[in-house]
Amino acid sequence: MLAGWILRRQFHIASGLWSTQPSSVLATLRKKTGYTFANCKKALEVNNNDVVKAEAWLKEQAQSMGWTKATKLQGRQTTQGLIGVLSKNNIAAMVELNCETDFVARNEHFQTMVDTVANACLQKASEQNVAGNLVQLHLDADDLKSLKLSDGKTLADHLALMIGTVGENASLRRALIYKSNDTLHLSSYAHPSGVAKNETQLGKFGGLVALTKTPTPEATEDLGKKLCQHIVGMHPNKLGTENDEPAKDVDDEKCLIYQEYLLDDSLLVGEVLKENGVEIVEFKRFECGEEPANSQALDSVETCQ
Repeated sequence: MLAGWILRRQFHIASGLWSTQPSSVLATLRKKTGYTFANCKKALEVNNNDVVKAEAWLKEQAQSMGWTKATKLQGRQTTQGLIGVLSKNNIAAMVELNCETDFVARNEHFQTMVDTVANACLQKASEQNVAGNLVQLHLDADDLKSLKLSDGKTLADHLALMIGTVGENASLRRALIYKSNDTLHLSSYAHPSGVAKNETQLGKFGGLVALTKTPTPEATEDLGKKLCQHIVGMHPNKLGTENDEPAKDVDDEKCLIYQEYLLDDSLLVGEVLKENGVEIVEFKRFECGEEPANSQALDSVETCQ
């Protein structure tokens, strides 16, 4: 009988606590924030059931815990991750975000962060004037951390929050942004293809290409994507000119125009460009975890005439 009395009393106390927070208010807060029952309940308790104040309190607590977690984990190696590519109109960005394990690279929060970084880079480029045909922005880790988003927080703040959520160290590695005028077309590609977060394509490899246009936009888009696929697959290290000597062994060729075209090995890339009446102005390939041969810092800005 004593045990039954204790259970009834505990149920009565719990019911009393619950009554201070209407289920509709608690449910609303949980739906808006995605935080746990216990966290939302605590937020409402300290904010007198004010949903708006409780939501702000939860975000402040999460950010604080995220920075604490990020500080504790910052020495751990981040050799995995994703490349994200995003192109809109006359701007294209390719970014690299690293983490400790491939498991986290497949996590929804991590992939959302890649998308956030790519969009922040597009916003950065929108503020840049184009002198000549093409402007390139090279951003390193510190440059990326300082980029501000529309909510007033930096990418470093968003990264810390993501680290607190996934429980694993992560780092902003690098980004390359192209911004062109109307004479060029920008194409982007991530491999393996088919994985995306919103409009950002995700993969272990990425490619950007800036090329002159064909008479039809559809043909230009198709050719640009195929050239990106070739660059990701064949890893050329320079565009090349007619003054360059082709490699004796075609498998060793690193000059783009002398490489066998990935989608039709009966043609060289240079021949494909001539057939379509286009020129490649710039290209770049990223591989997740690689050591960049020539790392350039921002507001390292290059202008192509």
